[in-house]
Amino acid sequence: MSLKAFHVIFITAASTLAFGCGLWLLRVYRSPEGAASDLKWAVASIVCGLGLLVYEGFFLKKLRKESFL
Repeated sequence: MSLKAFHVIFITAASTLAFGCGLWLLRVYRSPEGAASDLKWAVASIVCGLGLLVYEGFFLKKLRKESFL
């Protein structure tokens, strides 16, 4: 597996984890025990997930000519 393929898999997994954590925190915030800090962390996590996807797009654009093998 090339470094490019590993990087794409790792960034995809990290962004998925960030979105999952953000959704989980939104559910916690909407529960009766939810706090304002839960909403802040949810928004921060979702923003990080979006940032990772943007970064992955730039990475793929930069290394377009490199193979995945």
